[in-house]
Amino acid sequence: MTEFVDWLYRVGVYGFALAGIAGGLFWLSRPDSDGRRWRAKARNNYYGYWLVAVGFLAHFISVGSQNYMIGSFTRPMTEELDWSRSEFVLARSIGQFIMAFTGFFIGGYVDSHGGAKLMRVGVFVLAGATFLCGYVQELWQWWMLNGLVVTTGAAMIGNLVVNVTLSKWFVEKRGRVASFAAMGVSYAGVALTPLSATLVDAVGWRTAWHVLAVGVLAVIFPLSFAMRRAPEDYGLHPDGKTPEQIAAGGGRAAAADFALSMTRQQALRSPAFYLIVFGFGFGALSIGVMLVQTVPFMEDAGYSRKVGAGMILLTSVPSLLSKPAWGWMIDRADAQRLSIIGFVLNAVALVVIVFAVRNHADLAVVGGFFLLGLGWGGLIPLQEVVWASYFGRRYLGAVRSAGLPFSLIIGASSPFLTSFYFDRVGNYDGAFFAVAALALVAVVLVSLARQPKSRLEEQPSTGAAAAG
Repeated sequence: MTEFVDWLYRVGVYGFALAGIAGGLFWLSRPDSDGRRWRAKARNNYYGYWLVAVGFLAHFISVGSQNYMIGSFTRPMTEELDWSRSEFVLARSIGQFIMAFTGFFIGGYVDSHGGAKLMRVGVFVLAGATFLCGYVQELWQWWMLNGLVVTTGAAMIGNLVVNVTLSKWFVEKRGRVASFAAMGVSYAGVALTPLSATLVDAVGWRTAWHVLAVGVLAVIFPLSFAMRRAPEDYGLHPDGKTPEQIAAGGGRAAAADFALSMTRQQALRSPAFYLIVFGFGFGALSIGVMLVQTVPFMEDAGYSRKVGAGMILLTSVPSLLSKPAWGWMIDRADAQRLSIIGFVLNAVALVVIVFAVRNHADLAVVGGFFLLGLGWGGLIPLQEVVWASYFGRRYLGAVRSAGLPFSLIIGASSPFLTSFYFDRVGNYDGAFFAVAALALVAVVLVSLARQPKSRLEEQPSTGAAAAG
């Protein structure tokens, strides 16, 4: 297993990552129905495609700083500072609650003003808190910095800011652009998890936090100046449609999507809102749990920290490379049913991982984490497309933020409860099985979701909007 991870680190990692990015760009460049290509649109200055690249890097830093880096710090920090694992991981649970609270305001702000100023403030908050994590001595300091401040900064540069913005700039290509931007989440596992493990081993956990903080600031601050609210603000149309295409009847789906958008109050009265919130909340639990717990889980089973980080890396590679395929399917098939496939893949993978790691069946361990990555690959773009196609883009930030208190409270409890289970039982097996079972509950919930009648009856049918 160690030899395999060494090979993955030295030979395959960045090659896979670059191949995935190239694959995403290639798929975006495929011909539209009218034969035009993305590269031609880029030359005609459709700004939305620059925002996809910004979204990729914003996801990379936002999710990476909260989840992908922390696993490598678990054992060195808890052992030196004499904390339990549940105490350590409680910071991320606190962070999920903070994300729910801040997201409620961020979504509406992005709807009205865009994300540029938020990102500029957020990157200094995030980088400053990450730097100060290297000086932590007391548990309350860790909870304050990593739980409260890191999460606040990440919320101001990441999920809602990026995905709401992209859903305003794209309608017909939402699946592809959401998938490409979400590749940044997977790339965080490819790059940041092994980087964090290497830094902790090389310079110690305190200096590692300082180095990572500088990287956060260097990547995001310049990008914040590229953010824009919506194409209509600049005389443009979603998906890069030209005035000639609009005059010829193009862009009808985008126009209907905007006109039939539901407000926050209308969405809250829809059963589909709650089914989607709880469905994706349960279905995506494995992400938060495994990103935080995989490294200590593998170490407890007798594997090295490097092998544990390598499993996150291994999960991230298929998650990264499969996103263009997920995006293609989302734009052409039923996003609701595709979500069910993703949930089932997560459930099966978790069961395989538990039994394989318990028995040191290395080949099965590799297969389980690879399968988990395939399931993760579709969850973020699927969720964004389902939300946008069910409720429209005009008030999407407000609608999405209304769902955050529900979904993030579900996610907030899972890393802590998993660690609490470990502190009481001495292993993670039962907790991982419970997460797998909740993924199957998500299958039922999402299957029951139906689009609000006002949108289903009047909106033109598209691949992404046909769910239900």
